[in-house]
Amino acid sequence: MDIADFDRPAATVAAALIGHVLLVEGVGGTIVETEAYDRTDPASHSFAGPTRRNASMFGPPGRAYVYRSYGLHWCLNLVCESGSAVLLRALAPSAGLDTMRARRGLDDPRRLCAGPGRLAQALGIDASHDGAALDRAPFAWGPPEGPVAVAATTRIGITKAAETPWRFLLAGSPYVSRPLPRTR
Repeated sequence: MDIADFDRPAATVAAALIGHVLLVEGVGGTIVETEAYDRTDPASHSFAGPTRRNASMFGPPGRAYVYRSYGLHWCLNLVCESGSAVLLRALAPSAGLDTMRARRGLDDPRRLCAGPGRLAQALGIDASHDGAALDRAPFAWGPPEGPVAVAATTRIGITKAAETPWRFLLAGSPYVSRPLPRTR
């Protein structure tokens, strides 16, 4: 991903990220699940305007926005247009597996990065990454390896604007945090 690719609506970026490779200090894999949030979205941290916690969301596109969820887990977001970001929900791990296993304390590759807190822990993400530019170390990017089938559905774990289909997945990936809902 080029840094200019982030200066677009969050939903556009969230879908476009599926299939790209993200490494943090050489550890990471293929992005298989994302969620989009923007400043008009009542579920977004930016909805009520800038605060000390969400300041990175209002900075330049192509930066990391890192926050703690429920005081327990770090979450990695990628800043898009002002007040919008993409939450990384899951990766298919492929680089630095031993490091990820040590950080997570488990072996199952399907659970190493399935969920935003797990993903951040496996990649070693913490508050020191908040505001960091995504186009320089410790971040590195790679293109998708072939065609990418992207599926869209509703976001997970929110009550406001829960019906908005801004969760994007690599169709058929066993590494997503939750599979697509079955249709009747």
